[in-house]
This record gives sequence, C-alpha cells and structure tokens, in this order.
Amino acid sequence: MILLPAPYRFYIFSPTNYIMPLKIVIIFTLCALLSTTINAQRAGKTIQINIDTLLNARPVSTGFDGLIKSWTKGIDGNGDGDGYLTMSAAIYCDNKDPHALPDNPLIPATNMHPAIKLHYNNRDSVGYQARFVSGEGRFAFNVPAKRYQGMYLSLTSSEGPSQLTIQLIYKDGTDIKDFTLPDYYNDITTGDENLSYLVHNLAKWGKKNIMTESDHHNIDVLNVHPNPKRVLRRIIVKKSKPGFLVFWAATGTVN
Repeated sequence: MILLPAPYRFYIFSPTNYIMPLKIVIIFTLCALLSTTINAQRAGKTIQINIDTLLNARPVSTGFDGLIKSWTKGIDGNGDGDGYLTMSAAIYCDNKDPHALPDNPLIPATNMHPAIKLHYNNRDSVGYQARFVSGEGRFAFNVPAKRYQGMYLSLTSSEGPSQLTIQLIYKDGTDIKDFTLPDYYNDITTGDENLSYLVHNLAKWGKKNIMTESDHHNIDVLNVHPNPKRVLRRIIVKKSKPGFLVFWAATGTVN
C-alpha cells in the first residue's frame, strides 16, 4: 500500500485493492454533478419545433439491419436529381469513407447554432423527413409562444439560391425579413451573422444510391433573429420562383 501525506489519508478500497483518496472521489463526484446540471440547463434552452404536419419529402436514404430504403424526393433537380444517405446506408452501398449524414439525426451544437434534430431515422423506412418547395411557394408553422433568443431554420437550396421572405408573427404584431439562401454547393461567406452549416461537405447520391458527387454539399442553418423582447407565436416562410428549397427543421433557443 502507498502511504499518502496525512491530509489525504482517507481511502476507498475497491475489490481490486485499488486505493483512491476520498477527497479526490468527492471532487470527481461534484464535477460530474455540475457537468450534468450545466448540460441539463443547456438542453432546457433549446426547443425542437414540431413541424410534422409540414413534411412531404423523403430526401435521405436510410439503412438498418442490412436493408436500405431509398430517398424518394431528393435535394436537387426539382427533387428528381439526387439525395443524401445516412452513414449506415452509404457503407451498405459499399462507399469508402463517404461524406454522409450521421446516423444520429441530432446534430451537435456549434458556436453558431444549438443542437438541431433532423427528421430522418435509420429504423424508419417510409416516413417523410423534410418539406420541399419547388418554384414559388410558402409554408407556415406555429411555435410555442415564448421570447426566443434565436430561431434556426435548417435549409438547402439547389438549382441556385432561394430568396426567402420570413414573417415573424408575435403576440403584439408582425416583423418581415428577407434573406438569400445560397445554393447548397456554395460555401457560406466568412463572417455571415445569419448563416452557418448544420452539416458541411456532404456527398450526394442518385436514385439507385450510386454516388454522383463525393463532397462539397451542405445543409445550412438560417438564424432569423427574432426579437427576444417579444413573444413569438408563428412563422411564415415565403419563397420566390427560382431555386428548389428543402426545409429540414426548426429549432429555437430561449432564456
């Protein structure tokens, strides 16, 4: 047995005769509890908005238990061109080191956006995963009535950029904002305060899940910057004719 200095001579003995100072155990325990509390607090500030009724497209091929279910409405060519694959689907299709979507649809937070959950699932072979808008169109969704620090829309535009008009409907009125969503092949301008990457540098696959391009495609995140002093209730997204838009998710952050 190793004898430690007097201030640390309080030990916990494990079945393997490993000796750990009691003070160190207490410190480790407190750190673990603090980390759990902080993570819980962060999780409580993020709201994944329910957009289930809007979903009308399946742009991601999924793979589970040796089976693959192909995408049906893709991400370019007005939805007829190409789609994304999850990592399991890409590996099943014998792709080496594919730039695929992660199997876990909860994409971790960055310094530009919170954790965002997409709507694909490797175990779901038939469900819709996103909303597409081909040509001019619009869609709307309600949000839990709160004061939001940020509202993040996960989007892709193909066939060129999409011009978007966002209506933020508050309890006491409406704000209207215009944004340009770049083509999903183009990188975001450095220093852009509205746009960031959700998933960067993705490959894409054709209808038979054969890779058509190995990288350089993105899912972007647009922060529409709601007024944090006003209670937001509903969002309307309007798109002009050019571009093919895919709406993946909406995520809010609150105090």
